[in-house]
Amino acid sequence: MTHAHITSWVIAFILFFVVLSLQKNRSPKAKMVAMVLRLFYLFIIATGALLLHMLATLPPLYIVKAVVGIWVIGAMEMVMARTKKGKSTQIAWVQLLVAFLVVLYLGLKLPLGFHIFS
Repeated sequence: MTHAHITSWVIAFILFFVVLSLQKNRSPKAKMVAMVLRLFYLFIIATGALLLHMLATLPPLYIVKAVVGIWVIGAMEMVMARTKKGKSTQIAWVQLLVAFLVVLYLGLKLPLGFHIFS
């Protein structure tokens, strides 16, 4: 299940940058790709929930990781919305970067993930 979760978010990040590129070029396909990206958000949330369900006990750091993961998705949506409207995206990008680094660190640190920082 871990591999499905990681694959989902890698594909989601690729689609995220494709959507941003299409939005900047004012392509009519941007909306369709954005909807596919939102489907991958659901895959990320579902696989993450299944990973949490597999745990016998639910340590608090896993709950923090889940909340920060939702924050990453929200920040991605904020970047896309502000880009589409032609507004400044600096704060949204900083928020996305901070949330992504926190969730990545927790994902690599916690026992269920890969043991790089342990």
